[in-house]
Amino acid sequence: MIPRRQFLLLAGAALVLSACERQPDQVIAAAEIEAGSTCDLDGMLLADYPGPKAQIHYQGDAQPHWFCDTVEMFSALLKPEQTRPILAVYVQDMAKADWDQPRGHWFDARKGFYVQGSKRHGSMGPTLASFTSAADAQAFAGQFGGRVLKFADVTPDMADLSGGAQHDGRM
Repeated sequence: MIPRRQFLLLAGAALVLSACERQPDQVIAAAEIEAGSTCDLDGMLLADYPGPKAQIHYQGDAQPHWFCDTVEMFSALLKPEQTRPILAVYVQDMAKADWDQPRGHWFDARKGFYVQGSKRHGSMGPTLASFTSAADAQAFAGQFGGRVLKFADVTPDMADLSGGAQHDGRM
């Protein structure tokens, strides 16, 4: 039998070690686009193009991975080979951001509403306009066409990049 003092020391050490392993959920703040921020997929300067932008924060990476278009973000997220742990995903609220030069207004992409098939184009042509509220997404769809989707409703087919900028299949 272990003496009481030794038992208490071992129990205390185990408690300290288990507390070290548990870390509170990290809150990752959205980064801001800078003059030199480039898209991870194609190297385009984000600040030079219209439409909603996106950023993915992967575990183990200090900097976000930027996307010049929400379609590119969904393409990256929905690939079956995407297994990297994701800490946060942000897109811009296009009810608040200027379409032609969007800055700021980041929110959790998983909580958003998206308009597919509108007349408004992003940096890569047809895009998924992002909004924090269903009402704003509906208003946008009423003005520019398209249909409103929740994050979980976006499918890999909707984020297919095989056709290039116009998604026309000729690339």
